[in-house]
Amino acid sequence: MQDLPHIYRVAASAEDAANVILSADGLPDLETAGPPEFGGPGDVWSPETLLVGAVANCFVLSFRAIARTAKLEWLTLECAAEGDLDKIEKLTQFTGFRVSATLTVPPGTNEKKATTILEKAEKYCLITNSMKADSHLETEVIVAD
Repeated sequence: MQDLPHIYRVAASAEDAANVILSADGLPDLETAGPPEFGGPGDVWSPETLLVGAVANCFVLSFRAIARTAKLEWLTLECAAEGDLDKIEKLTQFTGFRVSATLTVPPGTNEKKATTILEKAEKYCLITNSMKADSHLETEVIVAD
C-alpha cells in the first residue's frame, strides 16, 4: 500500500437533459442518472446505487485482504448490500446499511475463524467507516461438499 493520504479524483459532466458522465484517469467513463425514486430513468447507475455498491464492493475487498493475511482459504463470497434513505431533520440522507455476506469455504475450514474474518471486514471497511450511517452485517459460512 502507498503511504497515506491518498487522493482520488473523479469528474462529472452533463448536458441539459442528458445523463451525467463520471470520468477518472485510466478508467472507462460511467454513465449515471438519478434513480427512479427521484424521477430518473432507472436504467443506469445513480449516486445512491453507486454508494450502496461501494459498501458491498469495499466489504468484499476488505474481506479478501484480511483473509489473505490470516491465510484463510475460501472459494466464493456473495455480498448483498441495502441502504435506507430517509429524511432526518429536513435533510435526505442514508440512515443505515445492511450487508449480507455468504462465504463458501473448502471442507476442513475453521468456520469460527471464517466468521471472525467476515466480521473484521465489516469493521475495517473504509467506506462504511467514512459515513455517519450505521452498518449491520449478517453472515453465513457454507462448507463446500
